[in-house]
Amino acid sequence: MFRTLIILVMLVSGTATSQFPEFSQQYRQRLGGAIDALEGILADFRRDASAFGLTVAEAIDRQRSSDDPFIRARGDSMAVAGVRLEALKRQRQALEAAGPVARMFVVARGFDPQLAQATAEDYEPAIPVTIAGFVSAAIGALAGFALVRLFAGLVRLGRRKTTSHR
Repeated sequence: MFRTLIILVMLVSGTATSQFPEFSQQYRQRLGGAIDALEGILADFRRDASAFGLTVAEAIDRQRSSDDPFIRARGDSMAVAGVRLEALKRQRQALEAAGPVARMFVVARGFDPQLAQATAEDYEPAIPVTIAGFVSAAIGALAGFALVRLFAGLVRLGRRKTTSHR
């Protein structure tokens, strides 16, 4: 019974973690789209600012100092869009430099919340047939094995203490 439980937990945890490479891949695809979209928005803003003889920073400062709350909010959102674009570009560079297994960790440690949520909402599981998929599945299976063994050890320890107090 115990071995069956270990195998079942290892299969479930291995299957779950085997999806990390696929999630990372789908995230990377969205990352490129998000960068393109933000670059387009900021290029339009840059053109508009230039048409009025302003730099991007001057245009944002002008918006932020406006008496109109809507215009102030737009200035804030343009500033945030610029910061987000730079962060997404840095992440894309890190992903391009990383190997297949390392990409999972790059996504996990620095994901964009909006992008990760959109990826999760449209996520389609895949069977892992890559080295990264197998490594990820093995890590999950070993983690599941370790958790079951830890739990079993704690149960045994509790039984020993209960038995020794009688």
